Amino acid sequence: MTARYCSLAQQSAPVFAPGLTAERIGALVGGRPMWVNGTVVHYYFFDGDTDGSVIPVPGTGQSRRVSWAGSKKQQDVVRECFQEWQDLGIGLSFVEVADRSEAELRVGFQLGDGSWSTVGKDALQVGLHDRTMNFGWDLTAPGERGTALHEIGHALGLLHEHQSPFAGIHWDDEAVYADLSGPPNFWGRDRTWFNILRKLDPDEVNGSVWDPQSIMEYPFTAGLILEPEQYHSGLNPPGTLSPADKEYVLRWYPPAGPTRRPTALVPFRSAPVVLGAGEQADFTVEPPETREYTVGTFGDNDAVVVVFEERDGEPRYLAGEDDGGTPHNATVRARLVKGRRYFVRVRLYSTWGSGETAVMCW
Repeated sequence: MTARYCSLAQQSAPVFAPGLTAERIGALVGGRPMWVNGTVVHYYFFDGDTDGSVIPVPGTGQSRRVSWAGSKKQQDVVRECFQEWQDLGIGLSFVEVADRSEAELRVGFQLGDGSWSTVGKDALQVGLHDRTMNFGWDLTAPGERGTALHEIGHALGLLHEHQSPFAGIHWDDEAVYADLSGPPNFWGRDRTWFNILRKLDPDEVNGSVWDPQSIMEYPFTAGLILEPEQYHSGLNPPGTLSPADKEYVLRWYPPAGPTRRPTALVPFRSAPVVLGAGEQADFTVEPPETREYTVGTFGDNDAVVVVFEERDGEPRYLAGEDDGGTPHNATVRARLVKGRRYFVRVRLYSTWGSGETAVMCW
C-alpha cells in the first residue's frame, strides 16, 4: 500500500544576479533557508473556534469553514517531536506560545489538506493568519509519528532525502506518476515531479551522501525504484532520526559552548568579524538612548543579520535582512529602547575580495 506523503508547496528556484561565482551561489543556495543559530523558534497551535479555512461546498454556491485545530493527543505528538529535535543539543530551541502573533511557526491539523511545512526561515514570509505547517492525517495512528518529525525537519531547513543528486536513484517515472495519482495521495504530475522526481541542487541537500534511513526519506513500494537494484523491491526507512540527520542538524545549529559569550556591540564602533562560510558571530547591544538604530555589516560578503529583543529572559525576533547575492550589505533598522537588551546575530554565506567583514550599530 502506498504511504501518505509530505507535499511541499511548489516554489520557483531563486534567481541570483549575473556574474556571481559558483562558490557564492553554492553558499547562498545551501544556507538561505537556515535560521541563525541561537534562535528561539515559537510555535502555535490553531484554535478551532476562531481559526480555519473557508472552502466552497460543491454544487451549492455556498462555503463552509474547516477547522485547523487538532486534538490534544495530536498536539502532544507534535510537542514531543519538537522536543526530540531540541534534545539533540542543537543551538535552536522550540517554545510553544498561546498568542499567534508571537509565533514563527503556526501549526494546523486540517484533514485532507496533506501534511506539509514551509522550509526553514521561509516561515517568516507567511502571514500571521496562515499556517506554516499542516498535518493532514492522524498522527496518533501506528507508524505516523515520523510525519511530525519529518515536517519539523523541514521547519529546520531540511529537504527531501530521496531528491538528493547523490542518491543515484533511477525511477520508473510513469510508475511513480501512476502510483501517486491514486489513493491516498491523489497527486497530479506537477506535484509528483516537484516532491519526488525532481533532483535538488547539490548545495541544497542534507549531505554529500544519500541517507536512505533519514527521517526526510519517503518510503516507496516495490517497482518504483529501478536502481539501486536493492531498492527495486521497496524502500522502508524506519521513521526515526538517523545518525546522519543528527550530524547534519548539529553542524548547522551547533550547541553554544559554556564559555562562548556574545561580544558587546557599542554604537558607532565597528567590530571586526572573522568568519568562514556558514559560521556565525553573536553580539549584544544595550542602547544608551531610545531611538531608531541601524545595525549592519561592512565588507565584501553575503550575510544574514537578525536582531532579537530580550523579553522574559529569551530572545524574540525583532527584524532581519538577508543580503545574499546582492551588491549591498545587510542593514536592519529597528527602534531600540534604553534599558533593554538586544542580540545581533550575523551568519555569513561567503566572502570575496579582501574578505574583511565588520559589524556596526549606529
